[in-house]
Amino acid sequence: AGSDVAAMTTTATRDTDGYTLNGTKTWISNGGIADFYTVFARSEDIPGAKGISAFLVPVNTPGLYIAERIDVLAPHPLATLQFGHCHIPTSNMLGNPGQGFKLAMQTLDIFRASVAAAALGFARRALDESLRHVRQRRMFGQTLADMQMTQAKLADMATSLEASSLLTYQAAWLRDVRQETATREVAMAKMTATESAQRIIDDAVQLFGGLGVRHGHIAERLYRDIRALRIYEGATEVQRLIIARSLLKDNS
Repeated sequence: AGSDVAAMTTTATRDTDGYTLNGTKTWISNGGIADFYTVFARSEDIPGAKGISAFLVPVNTPGLYIAERIDVLAPHPLATLQFGHCHIPTSNMLGNPGQGFKLAMQTLDIFRASVAAAALGFARRALDESLRHVRQRRMFGQTLADMQMTQAKLADMATSLEASSLLTYQAAWLRDVRQETATREVAMAKMTATESAQRIIDDAVQLFGGLGVRHGHIAERLYRDIRALRIYEGATEVQRLIIARSLLKDNS
């Protein structure tokens, strides 16, 4: 179902002593190496989000297969899982029947903040490496750092990084200290940090010139690593929807 979580088609059919899972899950993080999988499936005869439940499924459960390992731009363990008459006991349900979607959204609020923090780390490394490079690289009788165009780019990179940091720290503080849901603030942090990191790293590649696209160079590696963060745990477009709907709800 991808971003449209409520449209998932994997089913969990009630039987005498538990549930039987049938369906396919793809783009599963740690697929093929995890010992347990948290599986969301449609268990109730109710359309939309209210019919989804969550289950804990051990990797050695009969009927669970690793159908495909997925190679992506930056190395990350991803796989497609196949469930064929995969039986699990009722005790493996997480929460109550029909609460799966709610649990998923609560979990995403936590993981989206961590993705924002990861993006900050990538962006900080890109800025630090860029600063080191422009101080050393000489051309036209001066260093890159002496050129106003370089200084303007560095200023934009640093400002974007600090703005993203503040949004991320606020989201983490609201979750950890205030114990608030902070769905809107988390979405803002995830969207801004990942989008800003992409631009900062792209600027770093530009400052390095040919070195920036050489395989194995730190700028090239960061460029590959950052791209997926704008997609997983909710794509940027989904974060915009979350933010806008929250604003409209508060002001209705």
